[in-house]
Amino acid sequence: MEIAELTQKQWPEVRAIYQGGIATGNAHFSLDVPEWDEWDHEHVKNCRLVAIDNGEVLGWAALTAISDRCVFAGVAEVSIYIAEKARGKGIGKKLLAELVKQSEQNNFWTLEARIFAENTASIHIHQQNGFRIVGLRERIGKLNGVWRDVLLLERRSTETGI
Repeated sequence: MEIAELTQKQWPEVRAIYQGGIATGNAHFSLDVPEWDEWDHEHVKNCRLVAIDNGEVLGWAALTAISDRCVFAGVAEVSIYIAEKARGKGIGKKLLAELVKQSEQNNFWTLEARIFAENTASIHIHQQNGFRIVGLRERIGKLNGVWRDVLLLERRSTETGI
């Protein structure tokens, strides 16, 4: 397996993985995957990665700036999605580790993740990569008519912004 830069060429595979994550009901509140232009606009231009094995995209990870205010220039939110057939094989852990490494090389000092409390696999790989739970937002929103709790995780760099 290799980890490479996510490009527009890979968008059909990335989109399918994204849709598969949403279908689990444990990815996020949105029920739709955006088109490439919207996704591209929302995500930081660097720190976009795919995990590829035998030419097939098995997962992706990217950052979204949390604010356009200069004081928050080094703070971003993590997105990470793994194809259903590739889950539980350590790909998410490796992909997130590389995203953390690249985030520090690009001057991000804080990464955050908002994860449904039921998504224990995602919580676990974040914790394996230095994230800690900093809060619980109880019944923060409804998904398909059901109130959901969201954990807020954070990773503060020891390399950047110190």
